[in-house]
Amino acid sequence: MSQSIQPSTVARRRLIQAGGIGALGLSLPQLLRADERARGAGKREFSCIFIHQFGGLSQLDSWDMKPAAPEEIRGPYRPCSTATPGFRICELMPRLARLSEQYAVVRTLTHKQSEHKRANSMYLAGQENPAADAPSFGAMVAKLRPSLASIPGHVWLQKFGGGAAPPDHTYLTGGNLGMAYAPMLIGERHDDNPASPDFRVRAFDAPDEVSPARLLRRRGALDDLQRLSRMATPEFATQDLYQRRSFELLGSSTAREAFEMDREPERLRDRYGRHPLGQNLLLARRLIEAGARLVNVVAWTGLAEGEKFVSVETWDMHGNADVGIFENGWNGLPFALPRTDQAVAALLEDLGDRGLLDSTLVVLVGEFGRTPVIRKGAKRIGRDHWPQCYSAMLAGARVRGGAVYGESDKQAGYVKSHPVTLEDFCATLFAAMDIEPGSGISPDGFSVRASLGHPIAAVLQ
Repeated sequence: MSQSIQPSTVARRRLIQAGGIGALGLSLPQLLRADERARGAGKREFSCIFIHQFGGLSQLDSWDMKPAAPEEIRGPYRPCSTATPGFRICELMPRLARLSEQYAVVRTLTHKQSEHKRANSMYLAGQENPAADAPSFGAMVAKLRPSLASIPGHVWLQKFGGGAAPPDHTYLTGGNLGMAYAPMLIGERHDDNPASPDFRVRAFDAPDEVSPARLLRRRGALDDLQRLSRMATPEFATQDLYQRRSFELLGSSTAREAFEMDREPERLRDRYGRHPLGQNLLLARRLIEAGARLVNVVAWTGLAEGEKFVSVETWDMHGNADVGIFENGWNGLPFALPRTDQAVAALLEDLGDRGLLDSTLVVLVGEFGRTPVIRKGAKRIGRDHWPQCYSAMLAGARVRGGAVYGESDKQAGYVKSHPVTLEDFCATLFAAMDIEPGSGISPDGFSVRASLGHPIAAVLQ
């Protein structure tokens, strides 16, 4: 049994070794059960798989085609009919066309920032002008709806990379909410994903020099230091929650098993696609099924045969990376869009088959769209950055399937009706997960709100 410790005898070094204090005097399960009771017994819990089309997908070549526009605007692809009367999307997405009654498309997202890093920071926070330490949507969900399972509640699959990547603190920390709400990152490198034959999650491995007995002693130190109630600040409380999660995950067989992809049938893995996006989405489904609350997936679709790695910015299709936007390579639509169609359609079908789609929000969006006019890039044909009007797809949870919201002009360059700000889009995501957008996220519970936007009622049910 651990000896009691008096406040006067606690050295700074031991505080650091213990990793924080149990300022609240509660275990993680107790904290989460209290949160569950506060939300009301029996209330449905929603989760989210957020797919980031890093680089910015062309709206003209996907969700908002303009076949009557001149060739230098419309591009080479034809629209195909969907299961929703009057709604057509790119011919490179035939599987998603058949599933259109399961998702909604917002065609009029708009903001003014055309630089990747800043635009990514903005849409991650759901704000036009976020503070430098603003928490991401995922961090806010992790705070407002923590997972009750013995598994990481907030996960990020495939790190942003390349010159366009936003700062790590915008999405790999909890921002001003604290590290307790940061995601577990899986995929530091482009080849560190479940499509690689040697993929293995090492996050649950204790350091070689730390034995199980030593971990128990450290946990005991945390329990002893709970008595220091005079240190019960919000910072200590979030640090304590973070450390307790870490200890519990190290001993969680549920968490380990959720990341073991070889438990999935080969046929299902083939159905998602044996590429990074396909396998990461299958892993995301496994994590949601095991109890994760929010899984972010970067839509890196991999490399064509013989290609060398350049960046995970799949959708930044200027034509400047030796691949034109209409060429069949890693940075081209005929390579990336069919893989995305395959993987996202498989995800929607798989979630539906397992009874999870009604409780899982699926988001597919990038930081902006692409220019209406096709131009010759430094090396190939491409489209440049365009935040004035672009599209997003939402499915599952409280989303109204078959809905198409907003209308762009004849070139899909500007909003014609029903503009959607980043604030309104973020508020819609919260509402789709049955989270009040105006929920307080600051320590006092009211001075800082998750979102000041207004949900789009037309795409919700």
